[in-house]
Amino acid sequence: MKIEQQLAADAAAALKALYGADVEAGSIQLEKTKREFEGHLTLVVFPYLRLSRKKPEETAEEIGRYLMEHSAAVAGYNVIKGFLNLTVAPAAWVALLDDINSDARYGLTEPGEDAPLVMIEYSSPNTNKPLHLGHVRNNLLGWALAQIVEACGNRVVKTNIVNDRGIHICKSMLAWQKYGNGETPESSGKKGDHLIGDYYVAFDQHYRAEVKELTAKYEAEGMAPEAAKERAEKDSPLMQEAHAMLVRWEQNDPEVRALWRKMNEWVYEGFDQTYKALGVGFDKIYYESDTYLEGRKMVLEGLEKGLFYRRDDGSVWADLRSEGLDEKLLLRADGTSVYMTQDIGTAKMRFEDFPIDKMIYVVGNEQNYHFQVLAILLDKLGFEWGKSLVHFSYGMVELPNGKMKSREGTVVDADDLVAEMVRQARETADEAGKFDDMSEEEKDEVARIVGMGALKYFLLKVDARKNMLFNPAESIDFNGNTGPFIQYTYARIRSILRKAADSGIRLPETLPADVELSRKEEEIVQHLADFAAVVRQAGADYSPSAVANYCYALVKEYNQFYHDFSVLREEDEKKKIFRLVLSANVAKIVRLGMGLLGIEMPERM
Repeated sequence: MKIEQQLAADAAAALKALYGADVEAGSIQLEKTKREFEGHLTLVVFPYLRLSRKKPEETAEEIGRYLMEHSAAVAGYNVIKGFLNLTVAPAAWVALLDDINSDARYGLTEPGEDAPLVMIEYSSPNTNKPLHLGHVRNNLLGWALAQIVEACGNRVVKTNIVNDRGIHICKSMLAWQKYGNGETPESSGKKGDHLIGDYYVAFDQHYRAEVKELTAKYEAEGMAPEAAKERAEKDSPLMQEAHAMLVRWEQNDPEVRALWRKMNEWVYEGFDQTYKALGVGFDKIYYESDTYLEGRKMVLEGLEKGLFYRRDDGSVWADLRSEGLDEKLLLRADGTSVYMTQDIGTAKMRFEDFPIDKMIYVVGNEQNYHFQVLAILLDKLGFEWGKSLVHFSYGMVELPNGKMKSREGTVVDADDLVAEMVRQARETADEAGKFDDMSEEEKDEVARIVGMGALKYFLLKVDARKNMLFNPAESIDFNGNTGPFIQYTYARIRSILRKAADSGIRLPETLPADVELSRKEEEIVQHLADFAAVVRQAGADYSPSAVANYCYALVKEYNQFYHDFSVLREEDEKKKIFRLVLSANVAKIVRLGMGLLGIEMPERM
């Protein structure tokens, strides 16, 4: 039993014995004692004054005396007004560490067969360009959220929806047709997603040149600059060709569809390499080229049922003004789908594939309104989880030189970023002399683990709802609130444990109860015990950053302990064994916590 649970049960017994009151132990809240006061846990007695009919100080004093006499977990107490500060007995801390030590997956709950099924959508790439830094944050948040939600006892299905249709796809296809000369990933030596992204940029460059030339022509004919530019954009032969290609795609033209399939396959192969490097994956991938048709059917069915209405131009709309929102376009006048229609179709296909209890969409905060509307529409269309869908809304990743623009080719490419992080990790470790006794193969592997750990931790430690500034050099630091600092502490502990094993020390399953503990050791045990509650809260709040910052606080506390106390050189055998077990469990909890974030731990560093 956890110390808090034990003390809550003992406090309930005290209230029964002292005041004849039946109080549920689960309703008794204990808080960590403030650092300026003596004690570990504090019971606030104000809720029980109606039972005692005495002053706060008297009530706290009576409960404190009872616990001293009847609770093996209490070694002392003091009263500050209506606050009863309890000092936990050393044997209770030892027993708690024994409990943590005996559970290889402490704090994580295995989902049962009947556990709620949570589907989490993340990534959502377009097939006209490679993944960039914004996608990296999305994928890392989605993967971490999936691990945390599962660790809270839910079954999880990780899904991706690929935007593989639309005018932006046709732009890349048309540019490749016009300027590609049959170039392929094999002939160019480029990843397929990078190759297609180059043609998306090429389209924009040629389109801009056309618009500039036409604008100048129309201005020369006496047209106002704004009107000239607007007409030039409309008259651009390149854009007209792209729209014509989209119409042919919609009409299932064999030639256009064959080109589309070929170029998409190049992109998917490239995406898979990036996903592998990021350490993320999916249980099921959906494609908008399939889902938009289903969405169109659902909207037309809703139209027949009177849920939606058709305007004179033939377009179909949802009137959400009674919900405090606006009117929302669902089908254009020409019958083509919009993003909302596609999301409705995707929801239908998912609901047919899985018995979803909760749906979580990991999408940037610029889509907040979209998901407000989607929740209402899905509810109207009869999806049980529609109204309660979760939009895990996150902020954008900003750069020192401004926002990223795919059309202009000014994005931070995900593959380049991964390679740079690994390179910086190798360089930083080499300069610090941390790799001196490793083979080249081991150096490369550790550099990969550390570089990716730095990237993931830097992006995940920030509250997801906030915009953030990404600084690669700052993230790779071996000191401070960084991934490498946490990884280095883990590797240090593993080194201590290897040395202990080499010297013949075997760690016992049960620790001696009479070992003398320092306040710092008790605090670390208390911190370890908090891990289960942190995971539960992170799952309830959808907050990977809570786990990240817990891991940092734990290793920071352990490093203070390591600086002030001996471990292997401790002469008292009981203390040495306790500290080794304590160290091993710090490493275990850090590995579990960072594992929820998708961050690997190196055995050596």
